Amino acid sequence: MAKKTDDDYEAELEKLQLALVGWQQWAIEAGDKTLIIFEGRDAAGKDGTIQRITEPLSVRNTRIFAPTKPTEHELSQWFFQRFVAQLPASGQTVIFNRSWYNRGGVERVMGFTKPEAVETFLRDVPGFETMLVESGFRLVKFWLDVSKAEQAKRLKERAEEPIKALKRSPLDAAAQEKWDDYTGARDELLLRTHTKDAPWTCVRGDHKKAARLNVIRHLVRTLAPKSVAKSVDKPDASVLFSFEEAALKDGRLER
Repeated sequence: MAKKTDDDYEAELEKLQLALVGWQQWAIEAGDKTLIIFEGRDAAGKDGTIQRITEPLSVRNTRIFAPTKPTEHELSQWFFQRFVAQLPASGQTVIFNRSWYNRGGVERVMGFTKPEAVETFLRDVPGFETMLVESGFRLVKFWLDVSKAEQAKRLKERAEEPIKALKRSPLDAAAQEKWDDYTGARDELLLRTHTKDAPWTCVRGDHKKAARLNVIRHLVRTLAPKSVAKSVDKPDASVLFSFEEAALKDGRLER
């Protein structure tokens, strides 16, 4: 993968953002209900990627949902209930910056939920997502991965740089301390929730700019009409690929 200069990156980003605009103009007219889920390791680049996607999009038709710790009332509800309330209506795009998959990731690793609740979630989520797709939602799921060394570097920057203070979390330290636990949780999550109706697309996130460009390429080529999609190159397979079990062992996903 050839390294892009800053000028190359900005030029390519502008071209891809124009394609995003073309896609959303069409999606609004078509009444598409688009749900984009971003999951992955801490500091894998979700926030920055989402920012580049939403920059050119309609404020009225685009919304970001980043779930916080559930309230006591929400804990008493059906697990998916608070997420259902955030789903897009006709002509809308909603981006989940983390999602119901918290149950199979951080809640599991940090012991915030019981093992039987995790098992119920992993059993139920494929059917839930199939129901969404069959009900007319366009669903795209991204898993952003990052190496342990790069994650450590980014978390250190997050802790030391005042401008990144709002990105800090009490759970940041656990990302490194419980690296292997998160790896195991990721592996089972991807294996059990990658389906024909709702497949996972994996992104190697050590190079932020390459990851951002390839995510946008995938979105346009997946969601846009042919007249728009054909203007965008295929994603680089060394950066972005459809999940398969072999990726857990061949180095494409970090161990």
